[in-house]
Amino acid sequence: MPPLTLPSLPDIRAHFPALARVHNGKPVAYFDGPGGTQVPQAVIQAMVDYLTHHNANTHWAYPSSVETDAIILEARRAMADLLGGAPEEVAFGANMTTLTFHLSRALGAGWGPGDEVVVTELDHHANVDPWRRMARERGMTVRTVRMDPATGRLDLDHLAQSVGPATRLVAVGLASNALGTVNPVSDIASVIQAQGSRADGSEVGGPAEKGRPLLFVDAVHAASHMFLDVQALGCDFLACSPYKFYGPHLGVMWGRRELLQGLDVPKLAPSPNDAAERLETGTLSHEAIAGVRAGVDFLASLSAGAGSPASSRRARLRHTMEALHHSGETLFRRLWEGLDAVPGVRLYGPPPGELRTTTLVFTVEGVHPREVCRLLAHDHAVFLSDGDFYATTAVDRLGLSHSGGLVRAGLACYTTEEEVDRLVAGVNEISREITT
Repeated sequence: MPPLTLPSLPDIRAHFPALARVHNGKPVAYFDGPGGTQVPQAVIQAMVDYLTHHNANTHWAYPSSVETDAIILEARRAMADLLGGAPEEVAFGANMTTLTFHLSRALGAGWGPGDEVVVTELDHHANVDPWRRMARERGMTVRTVRMDPATGRLDLDHLAQSVGPATRLVAVGLASNALGTVNPVSDIASVIQAQGSRADGSEVGGPAEKGRPLLFVDAVHAASHMFLDVQALGCDFLACSPYKFYGPHLGVMWGRRELLQGLDVPKLAPSPNDAAERLETGTLSHEAIAGVRAGVDFLASLSAGAGSPASSRRARLRHTMEALHHSGETLFRRLWEGLDAVPGVRLYGPPPGELRTTTLVFTVEGVHPREVCRLLAHDHAVFLSDGDFYATTAVDRLGLSHSGGLVRAGLACYTTEEEVDRLVAGVNEISREITT
């Protein structure tokens, strides 16, 4: 395998027009990627090009409609390469939350009293509340897997105890958008698989009967930090959001073809009935879908010089994501150690070197998280987010719900050492002002 190298950081940053922004006389350092990354010029241009030259609705005979169909298909192919699935297994929607509500209602149509779903305390509520709502409507039971506040990790023993013969679905995040924790989803899939296996090793049932529970994975936070492979994860459904990995605001859901085709989805009778279009309600944001393909191609382009010129897009994506992970770990350690040395700062989640993403959350003793972010933006042009980030239960388990939650800093492909050092210096300044 070729060395894990990418273009120089200045060359990567040159793709992002937003990095030219200046705030109070200083260049902006964007650490808000976990809430949405900045986008490269290629994504902007793809969306403008679609609206300028191809804007039409789908499935008609005139040229711009045919071009729109082709653009959507190419975006499905791009996302399939990113996720390791097939194009017809990729559905687009307004956002991950909307798609998950839609899927939960479709699956719940076949479930009822006596059935159970499993969620976790660590997850973003987009992977909790749709299942709770469906369970309430169908008279089902919800089991919630505990999180260990000391480590920021799920209690996997409790998860195994929570999955039983009545379990129809387990919903789990691949990575926590709050604490950066990466969950061992393939191990969780093995627990689920064991629940659906007979003593002779054969499979019990399927989606149409009470057999193996389904596994739904929220990869919204994970998708910008790791190479995804739905087959290796062993999941049945996976959702992500391109605006977290340098694309436009949109949601994407992957599902196994046979499951998508058999879902009792709420849909209009005349609308397409083949996977994955049958999950897509109404007219979608075609310009955003065009931007999705451009975002995936941007990531692949960072490894254009790796290996054979004929390397597949998926192979180039793997090289890019692994190289970004490697460089990100070094930068993350610099950020963690810098903040850890600041008096009054408390860090949360797994430390460097453990299984985690390059997203760091912290608090500054005596300063509300919103005020920390305001001061960093005003005085240092460092943009961070604060609160519970919809991982409400996790933040509550940390005992921070009534004190403003956390301050969150996420590293992206465009983050520099100077920006990390500026963030650390800014937090140090805030801490000194409080203690003097």
